[in-house]
Amino acid sequence: MAERTTTRSIDRTDLAAFEQGAELVERVVDWFRAEARDLPWRRPDASAWAVMVSEFMLQQTPVVRVLPVYEAWLARWPTPAALAAEPVGEAVRAWGRLGYPRRAQRLHAAATAIEEAFDGVVPDTYEDLWALPGVGEYTAGAIASFAYQKRHIVLDTNVRRVLARVVTGTEFPAPATTPADRRIATALLPAAAPDAAQWAAASMELGAVVCTARAPRCEACPVADLCRWVADGRPAYDGPPRRGQTYEGTDRQARGRLLAVLRDTHGPVPREELEAAWTRDVTQRERALASLVSDGLVTEVDGEMFALAH
Repeated sequence: MAERTTTRSIDRTDLAAFEQGAELVERVVDWFRAEARDLPWRRPDASAWAVMVSEFMLQQTPVVRVLPVYEAWLARWPTPAALAAEPVGEAVRAWGRLGYPRRAQRLHAAATAIEEAFDGVVPDTYEDLWALPGVGEYTAGAIASFAYQKRHIVLDTNVRRVLARVVTGTEFPAPATTPADRRIATALLPAAAPDAAQWAAASMELGAVVCTARAPRCEACPVADLCRWVADGRPAYDGPPRRGQTYEGTDRQARGRLLAVLRDTHGPVPREELEAAWTRDVTQRERALASLVSDGLVTEVDGEMFALAH
């Protein structure tokens, strides 16, 4: 019985998306034209590579932390070829404290693939983009839309939260993209490619600065009167438990401490310096170091020395 109820709810949701889609899109896009933040990867002179770099950096990382690293990165590596010509360890070093350093490794691998398979030019098709290392469904759609003005659905967490609230009346979306998310997004997608690309950017911006996870500013929302969640009295989320991201004391924090030592040193680092960087749990430190080596981020040199991967 519960399964049938869910199916009927999704069907009604799809219908609502069609009925109010044009007005929803128009209002959000008009708001975006007036209120969008001036971000370097949105400017007319931003290259497809610049857009791609921004998309890798912005995964699970706020804009304010990304901006200085992004600018330094493009100053050093303005093209995929420039990055591909340097060791992957330099990409990890330049990534600094953005977190999730495998993104730097994958961006380097993507740059190498672009240089080898596409003559150094970021591909403009969804399929070719998705085939690159580190590029998934969302990133392929985002690069195609923002760099090349192609028509694709772009479903990051911010967009899915906007659609969950406005269209389905749910405070938060499912943890991962669902078929229902894709149906709703497809129903709302404008027919003209440039309009679709602008809608993708506008809906993402709305989720980032107005329809936020913790403190939504419904009074500033251009579609509050169309929002099913607002109309229902902003009911609290009652779905599966949402996992908060913990960091303190985790293996991820231990890995970050070890990488910080290696980033700040040009050349191999003796084991004892890494041991001093994480003293709270020896087993955890060794596990973190082993995982950095197995992930290809760190190279073991002569048994007791370690360095960023070449």
